[in-house]
Amino acid sequence: MSDTVDERRLRELSEASEDLHSDSMRANRAAVADYAEATPPGTRPLFAARGAALAAGLAGAGVLAMGSGASAATNDVAILQTAASIENLAVSTYKTALTLPFIGGAEANGVVKAFSMKTMTQHTEHAAAFNAAAVRLGGKAQTAPDPKYAKVVAAAVPTIKGPGDVVSLAITLEDVAAQTYTKNVSQVGSSMLRQLFGSVAAVEAQHRAILLAVSALLSGGAADLIALPPDAAKLPKAAGGVGFPVAFYPTSMASPATEGAL
Repeated sequence: MSDTVDERRLRELSEASEDLHSDSMRANRAAVADYAEATPPGTRPLFAARGAALAAGLAGAGVLAMGSGASAATNDVAILQTAASIENLAVSTYKTALTLPFIGGAEANGVVKAFSMKTMTQHTEHAAAFNAAAVRLGGKAQTAPDPKYAKVVAAAVPTIKGPGDVVSLAITLEDVAAQTYTKNVSQVGSSMLRQLFGSVAAVEAQHRAILLAVSALLSGGAADLIALPPDAAKLPKAAGGVGFPVAFYPTSMASPATEGAL
């Protein structure tokens, strides 16, 4: 596999990804702080109920109207802890992948290696953001990985034979994260937390789109085309759309709100 990288183009791609991520983190730090300050101390622990009906949607997923009272009294802290657990697992998975010669070593494609390193850093910051919000709302920080998908990763790691296996596993984790946060948008009890989950979901969806394109090239025997800039004349016809297989982001794989809660 070629490790030749156009540094300028790689930097541009990394900056575009980082811009989306940084905008998300910057806006949400302020939003979460405002939410914590506006929430009376007695309502911050588990089941911080919000009385009014809420509406939420993400990336064409639709607008969901939820009732008032008990139906809107979502466990915001538990949801945040579950999100943090998903991010913790993603960090550990990318960290393990980067120890493999074909992802982080001498045999690695430079673009894939750089993407993995940048994405691991972003997941670390996402976990910190979710945990900061949970703590500000009276909960505890979640430092453990998601229990359900940790088993999936543990079972998959011994079977990894090449970069395609790693990319496939990463796609699953990014998809679970994006679907979970998309669903969380309609579950949390404030516009600030909806903003947090909506913006992070977009970052995870971007990760998945990139990985789907990489996977297509690897499975098609065109690993040499994973480069920046790509050789557009040699790319398969489907390259422009393979990263976006659905028009509306699904939520069927979303983790339950309490899956990774403490």
